[in-house]
Amino acid sequence: MQSNNPVFRRSEEFNRAGGAAQTQTYAGYGQPAQWGTGQPGSPLGYDDQRPASTRGGAMTIDSVVQTTSITLGVVFVAAFATWFLTPAVTSNEAASSIYGVAVVGSVLAFVLSLVNSFKRVISPALVLAFAAFEGVALGGISKVFDAYFGDSIVIHAVLGTFAAFAGTLAAYKFLNIQVGQKFKTFVMAAVFGMIGLSLLELVLGLFGSQMGIYGFGAMGALFAGVGLLLGVFMLIMDFDFVEQGIRNGLPERESWRASFGMTVSLVWIYTNLLRLLAIFSDN
Repeated sequence: MQSNNPVFRRSEEFNRAGGAAQTQTYAGYGQPAQWGTGQPGSPLGYDDQRPASTRGGAMTIDSVVQTTSITLGVVFVAAFATWFLTPAVTSNEAASSIYGVAVVGSVLAFVLSLVNSFKRVISPALVLAFAAFEGVALGGISKVFDAYFGDSIVIHAVLGTFAAFAGTLAAYKFLNIQVGQKFKTFVMAAVFGMIGLSLLELVLGLFGSQMGIYGFGAMGALFAGVGLLLGVFMLIMDFDFVEQGIRNGLPERESWRASFGMTVSLVWIYTNLLRLLAIFSDN
C-alpha cells in the first residue's frame, strides 16, 4: 500500500506490504529491485546486496527513539538559544524584531521540510538542520506569546504536546487502531487544505483583508482546534509508518525519516495548542 504522506512516500520500502522481502518491482523500472544493487531499481543505492537487517542494522524502536530524541534535542537547544539570546520583549518594536527572527526560521524550516519530504535517501544532516531552524522559529514565537499572555502558557503548551504524544501512542497501541487508506487520504487532504488556507490568509493580509484564522476570535479558535486534531491524526500515521517500516526491515538510516515525520507532527500540535491557550487566556 502506497503512502499518501510525502514524508514517507520517498522511502518506497515504507510502502511495501508484508514482511521484509528482498525483491520488489518498482513502477517505472520494470525490473526487480534488489536490496543494495545500486541499479535503477534500488531506491537506496547501496552496494551490498544483503537485506538491511544483515547489512548494517535494521530500523528498530530503539533507533527511532534515539534519532527522535536527538532531533527534538536540537529543536529544544535552538529554541532556548533563541529565547535567551534575543532581547526582552519590552515594546512592540522588540516583539516585531523577535517575530522577524521567528519568520526567518519558519521559512528556512519549511524549505528544508520540503527537501526532506521529497528526498529519496534521507539525510540526517538535513533533518538536524530542519530541527535547528524549527527551534529558532518556536523559540521566537514562544517568547512573544509568553510576553503577551504569560501564565506559563509556553510550559503548558509543551506539557500538553507531550501529553498528546503519550496519549496518542497509548491509544494506538492499546486500542489497536488500524490506519486505512481512506484515513490517510483524509488526513493528508485536510493538512494540505489547512496549508492552502494559511497561504491564502497571508496573501489576503498583503491587501489588508483577512479571514481571521490566525486571529484570537472564534474563527482562530476553530482553525487552531482543527489543526490540533489533525496533528494527533498525523501522529497516528507516524506510528503506523514506523511499525510498518520495522516490520519490513528498513535500513537503520530510515529512523531519521521517522523522527523527522514525528517532529513535524509534534511541532504542528505545539503551535496550534499554544494558539488555543492564548485564545482562552485572552478571553
